[in-house]
Amino acid sequence: MEILAIVPARGKSKGLPGKNIMLLNGHPLISYSILAGQRTKSINRIIVSTDSKEIAEIAKKYNAEIPFMRPRNLAQDVSTDFEVFHYTIKRLKEQENYMPDYVIHLRPTSPIRFISDIEKCIKLIVNNPHADSLRIVTPAQNNPYKMWLLNEEKTFLTPLLKIKGIKEPFNEPRQKLPEVYWQIGTLDIIKTSVIIEQKSMSGKNIIPYIIDNKFAIDIDKMHDFDEAKRILRNNSCIKYDK
Repeated sequence: MEILAIVPARGKSKGLPGKNIMLLNGHPLISYSILAGQRTKSINRIIVSTDSKEIAEIAKKYNAEIPFMRPRNLAQDVSTDFEVFHYTIKRLKEQENYMPDYVIHLRPTSPIRFISDIEKCIKLIVNNPHADSLRIVTPAQNNPYKMWLLNEEKTFLTPLLKIKGIKEPFNEPRQKLPEVYWQIGTLDIIKTSVIIEQKSMSGKNIIPYIIDNKFAIDIDKMHDFDEAKRILRNNSCIKYDK
């Protein structure tokens, strides 16, 4: 079983410029995703996909592979994960005749991970032949059945979602509404064939792996770094000893 981890890290970031290489407890943010791959025994290979020479050099110092640079047209604000992963897999096949069975998506902006969770996730999808992918989720803090859209004239509200058999779900107690989960960036696992053949990053059959939302960190603002530092300090997640 060949499992490839890809850490996508483009050079530009509008929200927090340079965040992928900003220091978190003395190490660049991207290094935590590289470390997660290195400490997970089931992962065979770790590649960083980037258009930035600076990020590439830092990734190499942390012993990640940069077999090729990402084209600029795949490092735009509107570039999708699928475009990046599809390009990377096809390029590896053409260049090395290398084709993994599964691809793990390790986003650098989600540095809080546990080895036990990653190994459990890998075991879950490998042992389920009908699964196309696995995605880590957490209970949603805000229920979308109580969310609204504005109509075209922006004069009235329209419910975002409807539930068969319940006339006004937005007026129901939350205990009567379906339990809803929010996808987070901690980890995705995708069958390579789903990316190549279905042209999808998820496919149809997606396994959920539920974690506590206190570990659902997505670095977007400076205060997110402070929260990540607190979690790293107080938990046995994947981190550097010094």
